[in-house]
Amino acid sequence: MTTTLVLGATGKTGRRVTAALGPAARPASRSSALRFDWSDSSTWAPALDGVSAVYLVPPANNLESAEVEAFVPAAVAAGVRRIVLLSARGIDPADGREAAVRESTVDWTILRPTWFQQNFSEDFLLPMVLGGEVALPMGAGGNPFIDAQDIADVAVAALTSDAHAGRVYELSGPEAISFPDAVALVAEVSGREVKAVDVPEEPFTAALAEAGFSPEYAAVLTASLAAIRDGHDAHLSTGVQEALGREPRRFEDYVKAAAAAGAWS
Repeated sequence: MTTTLVLGATGKTGRRVTAALGPAARPASRSSALRFDWSDSSTWAPALDGVSAVYLVPPANNLESAEVEAFVPAAVAAGVRRIVLLSARGIDPADGREAAVRESTVDWTILRPTWFQQNFSEDFLLPMVLGGEVALPMGAGGNPFIDAQDIADVAVAALTSDAHAGRVYELSGPEAISFPDAVALVAEVSGREVKAVDVPEEPFTAALAEAGFSPEYAAVLTASLAAIRDGHDAHLSTGVQEALGREPRRFEDYVKAAAAAGAWS
């Protein structure tokens, strides 16, 4: 049986990839039974031992590529023959993480998703929703938020089939939704009183830094929100359709499922 190392295995996509792969998955993170820490290269070899594929989720809140640039050749030397990289929409073409994967000698696939729908229920927006106020640099611009399960489904397809080698999949949901409309839908379906509040960029960036985000990542996150606000990120992508032959999940369906599961209870 082929064994796939799943990095970021407790994260939004990693745990879904792990669940889909079942016994073929080797989940690893800083908090898992098999510890993997990007900042501690001594944890890499045990995680890579005997695996033939890797779902590569780069270090969270870190734009530096040095760790990934060192990890990829180590993975290839350990016998890995396929790498699926979780990247992001709008990534710099010169990004070192993507380059390290592209320049490896193994089959590779790169996933570039938009903002996750699950940011409202499993990430930094959740405390805002529960607190009744989602405060972001926002406006009428939309983003085609994507369901993390769709990302995981594409990742599993790429990890288990030769058909996706050398492909870069731009992934989005089926429709662009503004943050105010998204917050209103979450409020309506969950039954909570939640309002969307537009805030200036600089105080928001400072608040992210205070919350533990690196200054560089906080600045990039703010710039991403500003691009959405200004209408630059509303275009749809077709990677889910290309990889899976089906439409991506709608934001409304995600909200209903998350509310039914008690995400905002």
